[in-house]
Amino acid sequence: MYKVLLYYKYVKLEDPKSVMADQMELCRRLSLKGRIILAYEGINGTLEGKSSNIKKYVDIMRRDADFGDIHFKLSRGDGKAFPKLSVKVRSEIVSGNLGAWELNPNELTGKYITAEQLHEWIRLGKQFYIVDMRNDYEQEVGHFEGSILPGLSNFRDIPKILPKLNHLRDKTIVTVCTGGVRCEKASGFLIKHGFLNVYQLFGGIVTYMEKYPGEDFLGALYVFDGRIVMSFDSSGGTQIAQDKSFGDKGRKVIGRCAVCKKSSENYINCRDIFCNRHFICCVNCAGRVSMCPMGCRDYSADPKYVARHGRLNLQGQTDNYSD
Repeated sequence: MYKVLLYYKYVKLEDPKSVMADQMELCRRLSLKGRIILAYEGINGTLEGKSSNIKKYVDIMRRDADFGDIHFKLSRGDGKAFPKLSVKVRSEIVSGNLGAWELNPNELTGKYITAEQLHEWIRLGKQFYIVDMRNDYEQEVGHFEGSILPGLSNFRDIPKILPKLNHLRDKTIVTVCTGGVRCEKASGFLIKHGFLNVYQLFGGIVTYMEKYPGEDFLGALYVFDGRIVMSFDSSGGTQIAQDKSFGDKGRKVIGRCAVCKKSSENYINCRDIFCNRHFICCVNCAGRVSMCPMGCRDYSADPKYVARHGRLNLQGQTDNYSD
């Protein structure tokens, strides 16, 4: 049995390169694959491995002074979520590039709301607004019912969506993202710009779906690994769709093929490498579409392009990495 581990922590690291070496050695020893991003501001990781080795990794991390209180999130894997192990040091653990508005979540961030509290708010009919801080292509396959989808094409575009949220400045807001790491800064950014009552979903959407499968969140969850799309069954277990044009039994599919508009949860990349947008395209259309449905030039049919770069793989996946 394989497990996928998702986690992050904003914590000051004096020597990220040293931590990188330690993480590389630990993950190799436990035969774990995945991606870990380190920066002076903290750690952000997604790893896959056998259940016993994932447990050993968590146990070791629990004994670390910097990482002992991390909220680890587990889901079912298939052994194919990642082709290799990558541990890198970057300037941020999630690329925000907010410039003068760069934030330290340990100093300014939204108030935490647990999955249980959010579930209760929804059941009680409390007046509040869920704002989805994920990229638009993630939202296409699944999102909270009635949530605000501001149209982020990239996390660093948060300043651009402020005008769309101005009417919520004095309202109660709950920001959501996959595992929580983006909301740490997104919620702080809103507070910095005058929003008065901002919360963030602790543990992210994945935690809510684990506790309340089939409730309130429509469709499936986009994830940044080889599974691409996952959902949760009625017992709380994770499901990895093999044919992503169809949902699990009894689960509504809200994703739509960009070509034929039929229900689908199958993602491909735009053929134009200068666009490379990740979008939903059903299996049937992916095999026969000749022009990019996103409106870009189809470079794959250009003999000069093919001679220089080879043919593009329509089943490729985005290189973006968030939570």
